[in-house]
Amino acid sequence: MKSKSKLANLKQLVRIRKPILSSKKRRVSRANTIYDLRAAAKKCTPRGPFDYTDGAADQEITINKARRSFENIEFQPHILRDVSSATLATTMLGKQYSMPVGIAPTGFTRMMNSEGEIAGSGAASAFGIPFTLSTMGTTSIENVAKNAPNGSNYFQLYLWRDRDRSLELIQRAEKAGYDGLVLTVDAQVAGARLRDVRNGLTVPPTLTAATFFNALPRPNWWWNFLTKEPLDFASLGSWNGTVAQLMDTMFDPSMTYEDLKWIREIWPKKLIVKGVQRVDDAVKCAEYGADAIVLSNHGGRQLDRAPVPFLLLPEVKKEIGNKSEIHIDTGIMHGADIIAAKALGADFTWIGRAYLYGLMAGGRLGVDRTLTILQTQMTRTLRLLGANSLDDLEPSMVKYLDK
Repeated sequence: MKSKSKLANLKQLVRIRKPILSSKKRRVSRANTIYDLRAAAKKCTPRGPFDYTDGAADQEITINKARRSFENIEFQPHILRDVSSATLATTMLGKQYSMPVGIAPTGFTRMMNSEGEIAGSGAASAFGIPFTLSTMGTTSIENVAKNAPNGSNYFQLYLWRDRDRSLELIQRAEKAGYDGLVLTVDAQVAGARLRDVRNGLTVPPTLTAATFFNALPRPNWWWNFLTKEPLDFASLGSWNGTVAQLMDTMFDPSMTYEDLKWIREIWPKKLIVKGVQRVDDAVKCAEYGADAIVLSNHGGRQLDRAPVPFLLLPEVKKEIGNKSEIHIDTGIMHGADIIAAKALGADFTWIGRAYLYGLMAGGRLGVDRTLTILQTQMTRTLRLLGANSLDDLEPSMVKYLDK
């Protein structure tokens, strides 16, 4: 009897975890941080697509500095405040969202994982946040809208040399019911993305001897890639060259504020200008009718040694106030990064790499995991700061240690 009693007590104290048979579910469920998802993504994705996501321009100084900028702060929390009902709910450009982060535009997304923008837009809709389809996305404007009919979808525009083609894309986005247009202004020419050069990355990927041997331990990626639809783009069909060649062929280096004025005149919905890196340009974009500006250096993928959005934020906020919403991206790898940005005056934030790490690690399941991790981290940070809502955040809660 005593032995049975001890056995019963032992069963109450020890829980045997059920084995997870699916390798995808196993690696996604074990990820507790975005860096965990990055590690998982690296293991199951060939070098070319992974480095396209993970890399940046030249010496990659900008992306590393952007990440350090979030790490080089000290929170100043309040105590003895009721945080029992903390919420991340927010408003962006007049619309309610569940948390202050959206999925930024990313190019060639189905090259990272065959589920691509379908996984991203579906997850964003389910979590109640916005999704942005890139001009260089690999799912059509119409199919993203069909996949997430109740979602908040934005279309990101690179202004083409052929203005009629740009106008066609704008009209398609409006007809498909997109909430807004995101005009990217920091990609006049392609940045020097040296990892892509070293890997010989083309779109679609070229199967050289080096890529073949690198892909051998990653058969699932190749099987999915080769058995799914060919890699076409949201806006131009197929392409058989390098990423840099594509950008330099299509995008217009002569774009000016007159083009921004033209787009403001023909686009009737919300207009976001992405790629602002100076205070005076932020002011001018607001004057030209931008509903929001995104402080962004393109994830460090264009000009190396570019300004860091998080460090630029307070100065821009001071100068333009409420004339235009201020959003930021680049370097966000933790929910605390988003809370810090909100405390210093950002109206909203956007993630690119963090979303793609999840996508590469596990398709839709991985994107869901990215958003769950960030949501959990944001909620915990908010409460530990003594805040019950995003409106309770204030600049005094964040102290820069080293810029």
